[in-house]
Amino acid sequence: MRNPPPTPIASVILIGDEILSGRTQDKNLAHIASVLAEVGIAIGEARIIPDIKEVIISVVNDMRQRYDYVFTTGGIGPTHDDITAECMATAFGVALEVHPLAQEMLQDHYDTLGTDFNEARQRMARIPQGAALIDNPVSRAPGFAIENVYVMAGIPRIMQAMMEGVLPTLKGGEAICSCTITALVPEGTIAAKMHEMQTAYAQLNIGLYPFYGAEGAGVSVVARGRDQAALTKIETEILEYFEDIEASLTSK
Repeated sequence: MRNPPPTPIASVILIGDEILSGRTQDKNLAHIASVLAEVGIAIGEARIIPDIKEVIISVVNDMRQRYDYVFTTGGIGPTHDDITAECMATAFGVALEVHPLAQEMLQDHYDTLGTDFNEARQRMARIPQGAALIDNPVSRAPGFAIENVYVMAGIPRIMQAMMEGVLPTLKGGEAICSCTITALVPEGTIAAKMHEMQTAYAQLNIGLYPFYGAEGAGVSVVARGRDQAALTKIETEILEYFEDIEASLTSK
C-alpha cells in the first residue's frame, strides 16, 4: 500500500443483492463516512454491487488501486451466496484458508450458545491467506483486512463494532484509541448509566452492542477517542459499574 497523503481518501463497497432490490435499506455508508471523518479520512466513492463473483473481484481490484483505503460490507456470512471472502482471495491471488484463530473463536461461540457449529457456520472461518482478522465482539465471526482492503459484515450493529476495532489502525488524523468491556447484563439495564457517562465524557464516543447467548442477554460497551487518560478512567468506571450490576442480578 502506498503511503497515505495528508488527507487519505477511502472508498466503500456495499455488497448485496438485497440492497439493490430494496429489500434491505443500507445504514452502513453513513456510519463509515461519519467515523472516518473523525480521523481525517474522506470518502471519494461508494458503490453498491450485487453478489456476483466477477463484479466483486473487478470492483475491488479497481478501487484498491485508486484509493488509500477500501471498506466493504456484506457477504461474509454462512450461506451459499456469501462469497465475499473467496472473491477477495481471488482478487489478491491468494488461497482461501480456514484460519485457526477464527475457527477457535467460532467454535467457542457456538459451544457457549449450545448450537451446532455446522458446515455452513464453519464457512465463516475461511480467510484469505495473509489477511489479518477484524474482531467481532457481537457474534464472533470475524472480518478481515488484506493490504488496504477492510472486509466487514453487512449487519449494521456488527459492522459498527468491527469498525471500532479498525479505526485505531488507520492513518488519518490524530490516533483514536478504544477499549471494550463486555458483561452478561441486558442493554436496557445499563442504557441510562451509559448515557450519563457519555455526557460526562463528551470527548469520547460510547457504543453499546447487545448480544444473546445460552446464559442470557449481554452487551459489549466500546469507548473510543483520542484522550487515553479519559479512556483508562472510563474503562475502570464501567468495569466497576458492571461488577455492581452483575452482583445485584446474581443476588436476586
